[in-house]
Amino acid sequence: MSAENDTRRDKDVDVDMMVAEVETGARSAAGAAGKFILALAFVWSCFQIYIASNIPYVLTELTGVNVVFNNQEARQFHLAFALALAMLAYPLFKTSPRDRIPLYDWVLALLGASSCLYLFVFKEEIANRAGLPTTADIAFSILGMVSLGIAVYRSLGLPLVIVASVFVFYVFFGHASFMPDAIQWKGASLGKAMWHYWMQSEGVFGVALGVSASMIFLFVLFGSLLEKAGAGNYFIKLAFALLGHLRGGPAKAAVVASALSGLYSGSSIANVVTTGTFTIPLMKRTGFSPEKAGAVEVASSTNGQLTPPVMGAAAFLISEFTGISYPELIKNAFLPAVISYIALVYIVHLEALKLGLEGMKRPTVTATIARRLSGVLFGFLAMCVLAAVVYYGLGWIKVVFPNLTFTAAALICLAAYVLLAMVAARHPDLEMDDPNAPIEELPRAWDVAVTGFYFLLPIVILIWCILVERLSPTTSAYWATISMLTIVLTQRPLKAVLRSSGELGIAWKQGVQDFIDGMIAGARSMIGIGVATGAAGIIVGTVSLTGAHQVVGEFVEFLSGGNLMLMLFLVAVMSLILGMGLPTTANYIVVSSLMAPVIVTVGAQSGLIVPLVAVHLFVFYFGILADDTPPVGLAAFAAAAISGGDPIRTGIQGFSYDIRTALLPFLFIFNTELLLIDVGPVKAVFIFVIGVAAMMLFAAATQGYFLARSRIWETVALLLVAFTLFRPGFWLDYVQAPYVDRPGADLVRLAGEVEDGGTLRVVVTGPDFDDADRIEDLTVVLELGPKTDGTDRLFDIGLSVMEDGDKTVLEEPMPGTPYFTQLQGYDYYADESVVISKVQLPAERMPKEVFYIPALLLLGLVILMQRRRQTVPAF
Repeated sequence: MSAENDTRRDKDVDVDMMVAEVETGARSAAGAAGKFILALAFVWSCFQIYIASNIPYVLTELTGVNVVFNNQEARQFHLAFALALAMLAYPLFKTSPRDRIPLYDWVLALLGASSCLYLFVFKEEIANRAGLPTTADIAFSILGMVSLGIAVYRSLGLPLVIVASVFVFYVFFGHASFMPDAIQWKGASLGKAMWHYWMQSEGVFGVALGVSASMIFLFVLFGSLLEKAGAGNYFIKLAFALLGHLRGGPAKAAVVASALSGLYSGSSIANVVTTGTFTIPLMKRTGFSPEKAGAVEVASSTNGQLTPPVMGAAAFLISEFTGISYPELIKNAFLPAVISYIALVYIVHLEALKLGLEGMKRPTVTATIARRLSGVLFGFLAMCVLAAVVYYGLGWIKVVFPNLTFTAAALICLAAYVLLAMVAARHPDLEMDDPNAPIEELPRAWDVAVTGFYFLLPIVILIWCILVERLSPTTSAYWATISMLTIVLTQRPLKAVLRSSGELGIAWKQGVQDFIDGMIAGARSMIGIGVATGAAGIIVGTVSLTGAHQVVGEFVEFLSGGNLMLMLFLVAVMSLILGMGLPTTANYIVVSSLMAPVIVTVGAQSGLIVPLVAVHLFVFYFGILADDTPPVGLAAFAAAAISGGDPIRTGIQGFSYDIRTALLPFLFIFNTELLLIDVGPVKAVFIFVIGVAAMMLFAAATQGYFLARSRIWETVALLLVAFTLFRPGFWLDYVQAPYVDRPGADLVRLAGEVEDGGTLRVVVTGPDFDDADRIEDLTVVLELGPKTDGTDRLFDIGLSVMEDGDKTVLEEPMPGTPYFTQLQGYDYYADESVVISKVQLPAERMPKEVFYIPALLLLGLVILMQRRRQTVPAF
């Protein structure tokens, strides 16, 4: 028995070390050096809270001294902290000491931070000589770039260093004779390149780092504090109490617990270790093999990064790069994430059916069915009443006392916290269980739930601020973090007072320690993200300096032959390959910078209008899937270390579970209703129901099991039914054309007939700017303003047209007008004119949902055939 414990202990150390190496830094220095790392991390968290608050403005007004940091200065300090901590917390080599900090690391930390703070100290001088770098400017820029490379290598490994280096190499040697003619550019001098990368906001200190400094840090800190307060253990226990009695209950609980952790966690690897340490051993004990137990946890945790509002810390980047508001992005991402998780629960259920597994023993139920149903109904009605009171109560306060809204809201939240803490204090605190200890009986769900209802308050505050108050993500995260800090500091003392335990001093000490630990853990988790967004800025800076995205886009377009499906497949493969070595945020930035505009353009050339957010989410999804893709998937290695299974087989199994997630991006490219774009509430519910059913059928097809083990024709039939439910318009387009083509000469008349704020779909035809002999078609949706004369409506959106016989000639749009960027690929001064070749009006067609009928009939046939072979109940 002792040998088994030793082995388990060794595995725990390996897992902890793996997470430390990837997430927070593998060095645990002793003595003053170790305390300095912890203190620096704590100060970084304090700084980030400070710049997000109103304190700088209050202090500036009181003292007359400017202590406000603008966006650029915040980025400089943010990266300075990240570089210094990367040098100190992450060893440079595998052989470097873990228990102390070598002298060269102190020097590197000082140089890295100095290269960032140089921009802050000499900001006025740098602004006065914009574009004319001095020797000191170039020296500090080179020092900063090298320091950033070293920090990335320490915290994230070699792949991102290599990718960034390739882009830097292209900037300096893009004009060299050994470069293919197709990708050559004029090249840049050392001064120009360094100024672009380091001295301004186009490179390292660009949008990506700005998002990290202003939004991502606060959300990561919020999640860290929530975890230190005990919410992670609470969510795991609650998921087990609710689902443990079902077939494969521990696996289903793992999925739900990971989904709940994904609400605030930005890392799939940390998610695996947080929930997997408890769930994986229980899955193994109920009959799952080590590889399948690890794979379920991997699939659950990687999907956690799809869950709004954090979405692996990339949600804020997607919002920034697409120009879509953060609440709108959450709405877009919500449905695919929920559908994916429901399908994963169903996959786990199918695995349990195949293995003949039973659920864990649930507590004895003494209440009658009527009482249980009335309890559920009462709980539902109570939640509805509470939601109505909060929503309309705060709304009434805003109207009657507009200046007291914040105070009133704070008092309501405080009262709710105290009330929920009083309820929790009547029950014993949840303890961390040994997952290898036998569980005789599951706890009652209510007994678990009441111990931590107050953990939901900061999450409610966060969602309320974003979706109802429409505050910025930064402000929303700030108030959620402040509420979480309050809970972390006071939950133990408040319970001690309510329980009259007489241990108030000890409780305060534990609360302060939890607060300090949470602040430090949040900052250490941000080291990798901070340097990754800085390195990603090098790639974005190269693209803006050289136009490399056009070169890469043309190359991928050449490989795909202009076929949108093939191009999407190539982009998916590129995301998976890069994602094996890059963190999610960096992978998303690289691929979206290079490929997103190309996909939109090729889609428009094919007659498919692809929303930009759909393309960015497409790239994001496949970048996340790389976390469990062999041979590098780090989440799979973390899960295998816990389960004792083979990491490669765990990754392969996990990826097989995630095939449903890989399907979703292709679907919402062609069916944007899944992203709830231009969809009302009733239609949204309908889409959700159909989407869940379709994804469950797809999962059953990929698992080869529905009501019984599927035959080949049944698997094909299930795939066909799932595809039809997801995209019935595919079949309708074969039966009836989606648009009626009208000649381009009718453009002005039709533009005048469109209702206020309506749209008009046109096809622009003309010579390509780079090759005048090639005629290109581009489909554009014109968003027209108030109803006036057709010519005026077109002019108001920057389009000037001229009728030339039976043709409508389009003149070159002026820079800054809405369609300038979209239409700049044409040569307006070639012999062949750029014309509006046709206007496409929506055709009168039967509802596409008609095709659900044959799909459901085919599904009925499969059910009928499988029911004859069914040996166990389906649920």
